[in-house]
Amino acid sequence: MAPGVDACEGVLLLDKPAGFSSTQALARAKRLLGARKGGHTGTLDPFATGLLPLVFGEATKFSRFLIDSRKSYDAVLELGLETTSGDPEGEVTARGEVLVSAQRIDEVLASFVGHQRQTPPMHSALHVNGRRLYEYARAGEEVERTPRDIEIHSIRRLALEGARLSVAVECSKGTYIRALATDIGRALGCGASLSALRRTSVGPFRLEGATSLEAIEENPGRACEDLMPPEALVRGIARLDASALEAKRFGHGQAIAAGGGREGEEVAVFDPDGRFVGVGIVRSGALLAPLRLMARTAPDAPDLLEQVAENRLK
Repeated sequence: MAPGVDACEGVLLLDKPAGFSSTQALARAKRLLGARKGGHTGTLDPFATGLLPLVFGEATKFSRFLIDSRKSYDAVLELGLETTSGDPEGEVTARGEVLVSAQRIDEVLASFVGHQRQTPPMHSALHVNGRRLYEYARAGEEVERTPRDIEIHSIRRLALEGARLSVAVECSKGTYIRALATDIGRALGCGASLSALRRTSVGPFRLEGATSLEAIEENPGRACEDLMPPEALVRGIARLDASALEAKRFGHGQAIAAGGGREGEEVAVFDPDGRFVGVGIVRSGALLAPLRLMARTAPDAPDLLEQVAENRLK
């Protein structure tokens, strides 16, 4: 194996347990697998559980394709209760009487579907003026936050048991379910906070395919063997099956013919044997310029491909 290439490389779907931050869950999985380089593809709060895709080795180069994807959650809202953080970890700030029907709840939920602006909660990891918002919150400071564009693709009631409302949400990146829970409670007129959260999907990946930290600890070798390859992260973008010469040139950082892609479109490039080479972006002139490349795992062979191409031109 070439220097710098991680023995444990690819994508791991982890079912994160409660009580772990995303960083802590990553650190434990990384240690169990013996991986040198790793990352996660979007945080889950410590109290939350569910799907947390982890990336190791070369897969870390392509993690943003999951970070930017839509996500799904099962959430439980405690109606009639607001907290400082919008979740179980905050202090109670308001209580209200819950006198809402299932029909009224469905009407309110439907009103949240679509594009909207959402103000990030103070208890979040978003940076403002060089500090994370939760650092201001812990110091008792309130700072101005710029609302962000989000989209709720769907939201539906799963169950209503007393003051506990269970919902399923599919949303765009950057959506804070805690803030959504607070907004829903205020629209209902009784207040609400998030009491439980479980992420069920990230992009094309589903919770049903995830494994636990306990399973990894029991058989780390098997977990490493079962990692999905880095190209699993780019399933959602266009694909170009390049010739051997094109793949070699692209892998060396040279632009190649885009093959009909639109300007600004990102494209995953594969060689004739189906090996993932990297991702490029279509530039003016119908050329595909490399953005992120897989590391070469073997020394360069003699430039036979270039020699063949030159001979054909003679």
